[in-house]
Amino acid sequence: MHGAWHGGWCWSKLQAALESRDIPTRTVDLPSAGGRSGISEDTRTVREALSSIDGPVVVVAHSYGGIPVSQAIAEVSNVSRVVYLAAFQLDVGESLMGFYGAPAPTEPHEFEPIPDDPRELFYADVHSAEAAEVIARLVPQSAKTFTDTVTVAGWNSIPSTYIICEQDQALPASLQEKLAARANAVEYLASSHSPFLSMPQDLAGVLSRIAREPIG
Repeated sequence: MHGAWHGGWCWSKLQAALESRDIPTRTVDLPSAGGRSGISEDTRTVREALSSIDGPVVVVAHSYGGIPVSQAIAEVSNVSRVVYLAAFQLDVGESLMGFYGAPAPTEPHEFEPIPDDPRELFYADVHSAEAAEVIARLVPQSAKTFTDTVTVAGWNSIPSTYIICEQDQALPASLQEKLAARANAVEYLASSHSPFLSMPQDLAGVLSRIAREPIG
């Protein structure tokens, strides 16, 4: 599941890399990107997508996408593992802003605008021309997703792997380490926040290995 301001389109290079390894993939567009939905609506969208898939599923969540994924996987029975890719592996009662220690805004607003410098934050190791194309597709993010709290965390009962992006400027590795302590296993990539764009083959190799590892 994609992160804030993005859409399922951001996974296309990684999808091609995984499908070349005979791993079928499926993406989801979260309604909070470009809309007014909160975590509950995103969770419903993820849950419905997962429920429509037969067989065991490995779910990959990036950045904000980790929050609705954590809730959705608690409500389905076909998820064998969840992978948090530089993602918010939050627990019950936590919120994205709360994780940073920031208070909820006293004057709530509808949207979080696209960050002023997405190139540096998200795509520092992505080719400049490709980064410019991606930035042009970003949309405002529902502000509710930054303050809504997690009501159930499926990773407490479903095996999880955390992939730390070591050069990340959006969610620094030091903060990822704190989140990764909650996972059952940890992997590392020498990438910025978006390895699905900057190093899709490397990421596909890690995910392929994770997907084929026995559970337990």
